Amino acid sequence: MILLRRLLGDVLRRQRQRQGRTLREVSSSARVSLGYLSEVERGQKEASSELLSAICDALDVRMSELMREVSDELALAELAQSAAATPSEPVPTPVRAMLGSVSVTGVPPERVTIKAPAAEAVDVVAA
Repeated sequence: MILLRRLLGDVLRRQRQRQGRTLREVSSSARVSLGYLSEVERGQKEASSELLSAICDALDVRMSELMREVSDELALAELAQSAAATPSEPVPTPVRAMLGSVSVTGVPPERVTIKAPAAEAVDVVAA
């Protein structure tokens, strides 16, 4: 099962790390406890829209950019889950058009590696 809160947390963590900022800095700027922000980044807590807005402001990132990146990761995770479940079926046309040329390889059947052009490889574990 794909959990949106985990994908969102991963994207938030990457955004923060790209800026070289600590959890303490961002939590202070967003006026949220360090522990709660940590739980959001680890996908253990669901962030409200108000909290997401505060974190985005603290990171100086548009929420639409954050959600676009989460959406892209969700599409990749769905593709990986689909490929792991039915490796013989072709990639659906809308997904193929959105992702361009993507290669999917199974590493065992429950783990799929997706490599997209001009992007980092993403390992997705189907649960």
